[in-house]
Amino acid sequence: MTQEKAPLLSLEDVVFSYPDAEPALDGVSIAIHRGERIAVLGNNGAGKSTFFLVCNAILRPQHGALYSDGERIQYTKKELTALRKKVGIVFQDADSQIIASTVESEISFGPMNLRLPREEVEQLVDEAVEQMDLEAYRLRPPQYLSGGEKKRVSIADILAMHPEIILFDEPTASLDPKNTALLEGTLERLSAAGITLVVSTHDVDFAYRFATRAVVFSAGRIVADAAPEAVFSDEEVIRTAGLKRPILFDAARLVQRAVPGIDQSAAPKTLEEFARMLQTVR
Repeated sequence: MTQEKAPLLSLEDVVFSYPDAEPALDGVSIAIHRGERIAVLGNNGAGKSTFFLVCNAILRPQHGALYSDGERIQYTKKELTALRKKVGIVFQDADSQIIASTVESEISFGPMNLRLPREEVEQLVDEAVEQMDLEAYRLRPPQYLSGGEKKRVSIADILAMHPEIILFDEPTASLDPKNTALLEGTLERLSAAGITLVVSTHDVDFAYRFATRAVVFSAGRIVADAAPEAVFSDEEVIRTAGLKRPILFDAARLVQRAVPGIDQSAAPKTLEEFARMLQTVR
C-alpha cells in the first residue's frame, strides 16, 4: 500500500481462528476511511467482535495484514501503543473495561500509561469529562453508576486518548430507551467532531438511522459492504446473514408500491423524513 490517500485503517485477506474452531475471520479485507459512520451487522458468531479485536491488534491474524495509514503493522510495542491510541474500543460490557476506583482515575488511566506529563493528562481528562458530561461523577466509584453512566465513562476513557477511530461493540445493549437516545446523541457529536465511528449492532433500526455504510458479516466473511439502503434492498444478503429490515425501510417500500405519485427514490430514516415523504402525494 502507498501513503497517498491511504485509509485510516485496513485489513487485507485476514484470517483468524480460535483453537479447535472454524475460522472466526476467513479472508476479510476492508478499508476504513476518515469520517465514516459504519454499522457492522450480522448474527452472533458471524465474526464481528473478532474483527474489532483484530482492528485494535488485541488479536493478531494468522494470515493477512493490518494496516494503519497505509503502513503494515508489525506488532512491535511502539506500533501497538500508537495503534491503540488511534483506534479505541468501547466494549459491550462496560464493567469489563472499567478498572479504577474513581471516574477521574479511570479516565486518566490511558494517558498515564503513555507517560504523558501530569499537566497534559489533567487537560485530557478535563476534556473527556466535559465531552461526556461527567463532572458530577468525577470522584464517584464507577461500579456504583448506572449502566448508561458506565457507558459514558467507558467512552470518556477512549476520548482521553484522542482517537481517530472508535469501535463500539453493541453500544445500545442493555440500555433503556432514554440512555439509548442519549448514546445516539453522543455518537452524533463524536461524528461531527471528525471521529470515525464503527458500530457493531443487532439493532437494524438504529443502524439504518446512524450509518452511511453497512458492512455485513456471515460465517467469518464480509458478504455485503455498501450504503444501508443497498444492503437492506438485497434479498440474498438478508437471507444469508439472517437479518431483518428496518421498520421504516419496509414501511416506505410498502407505501411506495401502494400509493401512485409518491416519491419512489425516498429512503426515510426517521419518522420526520417518513412524514415528509407522505406529504409528496398531497
